Amino acid sequence: MVLLRCRNLPTYSLNHRFTPNFHSLSSSSSLPIHQHPQNHLVVCNSRIRELLRNRRVEEARNVFNEMTQRNSITWNSMITGYFRNGQVEEAKLLFHNFAGKNIRTWTTMISGYANNGRLDAARQVFDLMPDRNVVSWNAMINGYAKYGDLKSARILFDEMPERDAESWNTMITGYGHGGLLEEARELFEQMQDKDIVSWMVMISGYVRGNDHLEAWNMFSKMYNDGVKSDQSIFVVTLSAITGLNCQMLIRILRTVAIKTNFEGDVKVGTTILNAYTKTGILELALDFFKTMPQRNEFTWTTIIASLSQSGRLDDAIAMYNQAPEKNVPSQTALMTAFARHGKIHEARCIFDQIQNPNEITWNAMVTGYAQNGMLEEASMIFQRMPVRNIESWATMISGLSQNGLSKEALNLLAELHRSGMVPNHSTFTSSLNACGSIESLEMGRQIHTLTVKTGCQFNTYVGNGLILMYAKCRNMEGVHRVFNSMRVKDIVSWNTVISALSHNGKLVDARTAFDKMPKRDVVSWTAMVSGYAQAKLGYLAFDLFLDMFASGINPDQSSLTALLSTCADLGVAKLGEQIHALVFKLGLDFEIFVSNALIYMYFKCGCKDGFRVFDEMPGRNVVSWNSILDGCAENGFGKKAVELFEQMQSEGIRPDQTSFVSILCACSHAGFVDQGWAYFNSMNRDYGIMPLEPHYACMVDLLGRAGHLYSAEDFIKNMHIVPDSIVWKALLGACRIHQNVELGRRVAERLFQLEPQNSGNYILLSNIYASLGMWKEVGEIRTLMRDRGVRKEPGFSWIQMKDKTNYFVNGDKTHKQAEEIYSILNEFVERLKEYGYVPDTHFVLHDIEEEQKESALLYHSEKLAIAYGILNTPNGTSIQIMKNLRICGDCHTFTKFMSKVTKREIIIRDNKRFHHFRDGSCSCGDYW
Repeated sequence: MVLLRCRNLPTYSLNHRFTPNFHSLSSSSSLPIHQHPQNHLVVCNSRIRELLRNRRVEEARNVFNEMTQRNSITWNSMITGYFRNGQVEEAKLLFHNFAGKNIRTWTTMISGYANNGRLDAARQVFDLMPDRNVVSWNAMINGYAKYGDLKSARILFDEMPERDAESWNTMITGYGHGGLLEEARELFEQMQDKDIVSWMVMISGYVRGNDHLEAWNMFSKMYNDGVKSDQSIFVVTLSAITGLNCQMLIRILRTVAIKTNFEGDVKVGTTILNAYTKTGILELALDFFKTMPQRNEFTWTTIIASLSQSGRLDDAIAMYNQAPEKNVPSQTALMTAFARHGKIHEARCIFDQIQNPNEITWNAMVTGYAQNGMLEEASMIFQRMPVRNIESWATMISGLSQNGLSKEALNLLAELHRSGMVPNHSTFTSSLNACGSIESLEMGRQIHTLTVKTGCQFNTYVGNGLILMYAKCRNMEGVHRVFNSMRVKDIVSWNTVISALSHNGKLVDARTAFDKMPKRDVVSWTAMVSGYAQAKLGYLAFDLFLDMFASGINPDQSSLTALLSTCADLGVAKLGEQIHALVFKLGLDFEIFVSNALIYMYFKCGCKDGFRVFDEMPGRNVVSWNSILDGCAENGFGKKAVELFEQMQSEGIRPDQTSFVSILCACSHAGFVDQGWAYFNSMNRDYGIMPLEPHYACMVDLLGRAGHLYSAEDFIKNMHIVPDSIVWKALLGACRIHQNVELGRRVAERLFQLEPQNSGNYILLSNIYASLGMWKEVGEIRTLMRDRGVRKEPGFSWIQMKDKTNYFVNGDKTHKQAEEIYSILNEFVERLKEYGYVPDTHFVLHDIEEEQKESALLYHSEKLAIAYGILNTPNGTSIQIMKNLRICGDCHTFTKFMSKVTKREIIIRDNKRFHHFRDGSCSCGDYW
């Protein structure tokens, strides 16, 4: 008699009677081996399969090695086990050593290679097969379809000598997963014998493609055709209803489930419960939960998780306490609920109470720590895990990446790769995000190569991650290469490439891609609108926004904030008010992100409505406070800025670097020297914030405006960092205000070295000379600029009137209303002189006669814009002017008188700040 030996199994007496007990094979008890060889073969094969299911591959191989007789089941089981555990080379070696390969062995190799992303190797095996059956064909088609190579899959499908239902369903599934639902539907309609799986594939395909209405229509068609639903059909159809967010359809499907005796099915019931919770009707979910005839562990975890996600943590705890069994799934659900609400200590207590946590529980604890930014603790749990599956690695890598620890995430990916495990799609996506965050193009390329080796490059999520990585690394060639090679492009793919192109200044290419999109969502429109907005192409942004609205797509927070930013750049408050009205209509007025953009927009347009938005906010973050502080600084509300900064501190909001720039700027414009010093000194002392160039520049500006020019120079010399051009320019501006030639010349020489092509520095020094009548030196500066090829930026002003922007330059006579503008301007100058206005010819920077100087002053661009505004608006209407350069002293005085005589508010935004003129005075207090 041939004896079969399995590792660690004792030999019993030949007289020992043995009845095989397959249930005991999973235990560590010994097995008798002296029975008939065929019986022992079954026992050992079962042992191998059981060990492989538990990922004890080495032990399974030891059993395999000690077997004195093996059959094809033995070999095929071992090959399959190697593939399932990612040990591809071991499977390959065993395959080559197996002399008795049968058609199942060959098919096992095809499936194994395909499942591990080795499609080329799978195809080589397929082509070498001596015989094929429909299962072999299906395995190869499934491999292609799984990794998105639908073209190759379809070629094989068309070549098949015979097809079964699985062949059709595999191909339809591939199309569905790839978002090619029209092709899937075409094949589905061609099927002669549709089975329940076929209907399931189509319905789930529509659900996956977010076409939930068509998914419901497909279910209705199936039901009307008399096809009996099964459990899975109900589950996926409920997912469609959840997507439609329709309570009525839930009731209809419940009626169908009752008629077909499925409502009592615990899995269907749990899915109905989940549909209620996902559609936001938690009370109905609770009512349904109470009436369920059967509940399992997933039912309890669903209701606990739903209560937690709705913010009802106490109710989730109470529901957990009602559960008949405190099993691992329900404990994991409560643990996750605690972690989601920031109660990580309570989550850990639950975790420590679980005697035998499974992989899901371990991963949930890692996720909980990562969600709460506790990466060290997450890493400790990860290291303690007795068994790590690919989800464990993916969770940890994702946590590191999302918390800004990109290098650590990539190091962990390298460790995963060295372990021999194959990264999954989630791991690749998180790692690519990490590469993009630190702009590590070389590492990104290596990961790209690894995705190709594992066959994951055709996965849509991975492809989108590759596009985003190359975009963040500003490698547009990579963006185009990945996008063009994608076999299936979903809407995210298109959106990602549009965002990548627009953020990198390729707006023409972005618009071309946008126009080619087969389907657009709000993200598509927003990406394009934001691209135009960031490129300062405001009118194109608004034109596209109107097209978006006309197509029935409601804007989201991102598109609205982009438009509000455009309104701010253009200074068009009226348009901003319309966007504000739309925000209110869409119910987004309480969204903090949008409210912050509204504050920014109003103040950038010189409107005090920013205060109202700030006051009405139900909650504020540090960006809200920074926006209001910056608005105060820019609009000359220095005292208000100080009050708000003090309020911010008293409410426990910690100022950041931006907060201090804003308050220092406000103090500078208001002349609050002592308070400015106090805030500057408190930065490091009270908050541990080291001053940067903008803070030093504000302090120099503060001291310089107040006339402390040499104190400002000493301050620069004692800076802890090397002063940049912004700091020196602040001092040069102060020298111009106080006409200090000696210091101005020294500072200008430094700036000429730092910024030899910046015309503003030359002009500032020239203006100092001109204000003191030093015309020879003025000429020398002009000669120097000409020799160095430096061109002066021309000054101009503009005013928005009835959706049209009117531009003016000094002495401009090209405007169609030029004659009227000059006439009314001359008329007003004579009236203003009666009120005491005297043209200040010191601001004419040319050596000409006094009368010519007065004439040159009269036709400055801002004066022309004001006259145009008066001509074209009703009496008493406010006028807003924008100017690209600093307003001169004479225009400032002129505008004060105009506001008094015309009884209008005149707002001028120059390149430094806003000036609000009313009743003969300016918001800056003549301190600018």
